[in-house]
Amino acid sequence: MKENKVLIVDGMAVLFRAFYATSYSGYIRKTKAGLPTNAIYGFIQYFFDAITTFQPTHVICCWDMGSKTFRTEQFADYKGNRGEPPLELIPQFDLVKEVVAEMGIPNIGIAGFEADDCIGTLSRQLRDEAEVYILTGDHDMLQLVSDKVKVVIMKKGKLNYAIYDLAYLLEDKQLAPHQIIDIKGFMGDTSDNYPGVKGIGEKTALKLLLDYDTVEGVLENLDKLPKGVRTKIEANLDMLHLSRELATIRLDTPVACGLTECVWELQLEASVRKFEELEFGGLVKLLESHARATEVDLFTI
Repeated sequence: MKENKVLIVDGMAVLFRAFYATSYSGYIRKTKAGLPTNAIYGFIQYFFDAITTFQPTHVICCWDMGSKTFRTEQFADYKGNRGEPPLELIPQFDLVKEVVAEMGIPNIGIAGFEADDCIGTLSRQLRDEAEVYILTGDHDMLQLVSDKVKVVIMKKGKLNYAIYDLAYLLEDKQLAPHQIIDIKGFMGDTSDNYPGVKGIGEKTALKLLLDYDTVEGVLENLDKLPKGVRTKIEANLDMLHLSRELATIRLDTPVACGLTECVWELQLEASVRKFEELEFGGLVKLLESHARATEVDLFTI
């Protein structure tokens, strides 16, 4: 029998990546009735690429459930620099969840929290029973890396992944998982629109953590820092702590999904029906190919 291996998909990250990868030329795939489907079509391709690559025994898909979360309550400008999603993408948000459900995969999300928090919570719940792989494009997820949790960052191009375990995280970023949070406390995050300590960038933030390990370690040694750095930190202490809090993925979100609820077993008939409804003729062949490969795998166990 295979060891349990859970693939947790960061649904929104993959969907957005699929939308922009398939629309950059200006062409948006639509049904005959005019319903945009390009993001879902690309999502399915990315999904099966990951299934083929990582061979999970269990799969879960996590989603954001609206823009208002506990983080926007803490800091009103959180992600405030982001515009509205493209009009062609909006109808695909709900539709992709229908497709995922028809394939037999649990959709998990909860209002007031981000998908990141659901992913963090589920990875913590499942890591003692299974090896966990998180499929995303979001480097904030690197704080979740552990001896049983790997973060798979999707890079440009097909089947191009950076797979972060503890050793590769240290090699590539010079950081441990807890320091992913602390570096954001110092340097902020322009994508999520929180500032960190004004005037401290990635290079200085990294040196501080290499020297003193944590935010607390830096604050205990302020007298040893260059005057300019110390002054910046002292002038922005509240924002340092708030930024670190905003960067922290919650591990106690009120969601749950046991292994019995997320066994990966493609629901072929339901999936084919849904794909044909969306006029995904080419992807029906992908489903059938996967089903045949799975049958072969079952006979060889």
